[in-house]
Amino acid sequence: MPTGTIYARRLAVLATSAALTVTGLLATAPAAQAAMPTPVSAATARTYLAALTVKAEGSTTGYSRDLFPHWITQSGTCNTRETVLKRDGVNVVTDSNCAAISGSWYSEYDGATWTLASDLDIDHMVPLAEAWRSGANSWTTAHRQAFANDLTRPQLIAVTDNVNQAKGDQDPATWLPPVTSYRCTYVRAWVQVKYYWNLSVDSAEKSALQSVLNGC
Repeated sequence: MPTGTIYARRLAVLATSAALTVTGLLATAPAAQAAMPTPVSAATARTYLAALTVKAEGSTTGYSRDLFPHWITQSGTCNTRETVLKRDGVNVVTDSNCAAISGSWYSEYDGATWTLASDLDIDHMVPLAEAWRSGANSWTTAHRQAFANDLTRPQLIAVTDNVNQAKGDQDPATWLPPVTSYRCTYVRAWVQVKYYWNLSVDSAEKSALQSVLNGC
């Protein structure tokens, strides 16, 4: 057999072997868990926290969720909620209206895994009512809309619905995620959002944030 033919066959075998190896890696690699944007480091969060205005929380007089237009269209037929569900889930399949019809979601707050999108809420890390009491009451509607649909900062995350409802509009002085190992990430995100959006903190809230950050 000519040397050139043997060489060509060896190349073909090597190429096939490499392809099978890559295919095998792809088939066995675990699906990556997507997540909200990574919060700033604990050191940066401490710096941000020191720079935040400390003042007594305002009232909810005049507050309405409608003043924070949320779940706006992000791209195509996908609104903010649907975008976060696709981002935070694994193997998420959507229909022509961008609604998630299958997939798997891990809730960082309580460690539960869900396969129905209806079991998940999209939590505003800094709740809308909390933002209102911390300075958002003076914002324009457009500014509040940007805050309520912020995908750039760690402000939105898919979590178990009843855990999100238990959180309500509480700040870290009265509520932290049940999964203690996630609390450092949680407060880093909280501080980053408040810092970026120039929202104030009250004294109890600041103390709670400092306490968690000191252990990060």
